Amino acid sequence: ERGLRELAGDISSRSMRRLVNAIADELEAGVSIEKAFEKRQKHFPPLYGRILKAGVETGRLSEMLTSLNRHLEMATQTRRIIFEATTYPAVILVLAAIILTGVFLFIIPQFAAVLEEIAGGRLPGLTRLFLSMATNVVPFWTAVGIVIAVIIALFAMLSTSASGRRYKESFLLKIPVIGRVYHSSMLSRMAEGLAIMVAAGSDMPVSLKLSSGATGSEKLTLESETLATQIEQGANILEAGQLCRMIPRLFLYSIQLGTQRNELQDNLYSLGQMYAEQARCGQARLQAILLPVMLIGVGCFLAMTILAMFLPMIGIITALSS
Repeated sequence: ERGLRELAGDISSRSMRRLVNAIADELEAGVSIEKAFEKRQKHFPPLYGRILKAGVETGRLSEMLTSLNRHLEMATQTRRIIFEATTYPAVILVLAAIILTGVFLFIIPQFAAVLEEIAGGRLPGLTRLFLSMATNVVPFWTAVGIVIAVIIALFAMLSTSASGRRYKESFLLKIPVIGRVYHSSMLSRMAEGLAIMVAAGSDMPVSLKLSSGATGSEKLTLESETLATQIEQGANILEAGQLCRMIPRLFLYSIQLGTQRNELQDNLYSLGQMYAEQARCGQARLQAILLPVMLIGVGCFLAMTILAMFLPMIGIITALSS
């Protein structure tokens, strides 16, 4: 309790400071550390309370806290990888949209009257298309804004239920590269959580449920709960995981092999590092491919715009020269 109060004094966030002080108050009142954390599942996954309880009961609190800190660092790293992988394309698209909107709003309309006069009202099809686009920029972005608002509202509605979150997660997993990065990141966090629970002395079904719950993935949590139920009924982990889609066979095989060789904790830490590296590689691949592709796309569109503006002049010059 004293340590928590000293810690609270060093926390800059007021809400977190109140939260830590409230936990210290309950510990002083005789509430167990596990129950104190379970009451605040909105702020702390059940995994945290179980780890701290195991540390207190076994006299290995320092070791458990070090493991928990490693898990939190991994969670922060995976969130950063997912954030960068998803926001990077969005930033490029927004910048491209701003540039093209400026071109169509302020540059192309200046050419309209001049081109009509030069071509005598007989403008090429490409030129007419781009002039029409310039006059409809505002309605176009209004429609895009409405569509984006509807999508955001739909995703917010899906987030209110477990089935909706699973559907949203399924959509994310189907996105090329980004889905792979997300999947690898979740597996990395789950492997780290499993390693901590094994070190704390928890059995495999409980470890699976708590570690998957700490990832925030609804699909991974659902699969892990089904897997844990079958293990409790006597099936080995490879047999129980035959229908798993989120949890790869390699993941399950490594757990079984580690259990047989008494190297489970080391195997899980290695799995966590492997999947974290896969996520980092996916993020690097996304950035290496996406930037050139988007720049080429924007460049081609601008080139077509310039060509459309000069086509009437090219037509006149060709006619005069012939």
